[in-house]
Amino acid sequence: MRRHHRADGLDSLVSLYALSGTPVTQPSGYSIGARSAVRTEQVLSFDFAFDIDTAGRPVLLPTGALKLGQQSGVQLSSLAFDSIHIAPTTNYQRDSAVVIGDSSVVIAHSGPLTCPTLTGLTAVYYAKLQVLNIDTTAAPNGRRVDFKILTDINCGYRGLEAGLPKH
Repeated sequence: MRRHHRADGLDSLVSLYALSGTPVTQPSGYSIGARSAVRTEQVLSFDFAFDIDTAGRPVLLPTGALKLGQQSGVQLSSLAFDSIHIAPTTNYQRDSAVVIGDSSVVIAHSGPLTCPTLTGLTAVYYAKLQVLNIDTTAAPNGRRVDFKILTDINCGYRGLEAGLPKH
């Protein structure tokens, strides 16, 4: 997995491998709060995972679709990645897969997390991602999605652009 953090929350490239048909040593999930790809069998706190469904379609799965509780959510956006400035508060899929394709733009939110700087407050974190490549060929290098992602891990903020956070 290649990942490069920038101060504004943009990971230049993240790779996730399908939950099915790839070695468990590869990351299949993404944690918005931790801003990192994770191995889903090792970490229970992730917000969405990548898989290829039985029809051969690449999908992102929020936690509810994996029977882990309807904590996180994902939604396809019709807007361009750079045109999304504020995360919406509604229309997230929480219990079903979202089919993605090359160049899809997705907005996601985490499950409730405790804010590190505000005692007793919990909030969700938001992210936007753009699919750069989907490889559905066989493992070990295939069955993978590559995307760029921008996260806002400022407690309670929905801003999704580089720079200072916005509500």
